[in-house]
Amino acid sequence: MSDRRRINGPVGQTAPPVYASAPGKRTARQLGDDAIRKIFLKTGVTPSASGSAYLEVEDPTTTSPSGTSLKLTCTVHGPRALPRSAPFSPHIILSTHVKYAPFATRQRRGYLRDSSERDLGVHLETALRGAIIADRWPKSGVDIIVTIIEGDQNRDSPEYERDEGWDMMNVLSGCITVASAAIADAGIDCVDTVAGGVAALVAKDAKSQPSIVLDPDVAGYHKVFAACCVAYLPTRDEVTNIWFKGQLPGADAMVYNKLVERSLVACRNANRVLVQSLNETVRQTQNPS
Repeated sequence: MSDRRRINGPVGQTAPPVYASAPGKRTARQLGDDAIRKIFLKTGVTPSASGSAYLEVEDPTTTSPSGTSLKLTCTVHGPRALPRSAPFSPHIILSTHVKYAPFATRQRRGYLRDSSERDLGVHLETALRGAIIADRWPKSGVDIIVTIIEGDQNRDSPEYERDEGWDMMNVLSGCITVASAAIADAGIDCVDTVAGGVAALVAKDAKSQPSIVLDPDVAGYHKVFAACCVAYLPTRDEVTNIWFKGQLPGADAMVYNKLVERSLVACRNANRVLVQSLNETVRQTQNPS
């Protein structure tokens, strides 16, 4: 009688699997330091929500069929009345929730939010609070939920290299842009559309001098010294949030100013995509056929 609890090996001979050679580390992109990766943005992807949006960022160096490196989806629920037990608030109560999907990064994520996801939610709430006209909805609340379907990491590398969280800058920039599109899709009044942009001080190889690039692909550079993510209102020319990370070489304050200025350029480029997507949604609404 055979043991049903034991997994028996194959009866005949077997050959070990042969895998194709995996690609190595990415090389620095050939698009230029001032180039921005292509962005796909679409609103109204979740009918059950008050407003929703989906964002993809192109990855020109990847070999995967999708050709993208960052995928985000955002849903907005509200504004809706607060419970009777809640204290009176003259302004709308904004609640943001940012969560990685378990399969979004190379290191599998848990089902509960960790500290990095909570930090993203705090920065996102600060960036959006400066754009929403909060006194239009007293004693009301709105929930903004951003799900990171795929993070901005190098999935083709055979070795897992810790990126020290530099990819979170690009993730936050995408969260700000997609959340702004979802808020506009929900019909919530804002003073302006807020867009996110990133600039970083990087070294392309071991012998090159540090240079400032827009929309950095972290896996394509030898080292990242510092990065800056800015939330910007282009029409009002106001900044609602700045997140700076890293250490600048030397004590030159002009490098910090240049990082912020270059981040604003990335914000303006992302805002063009945002406005174009919203205009297309309005045209489709007016002309359903």
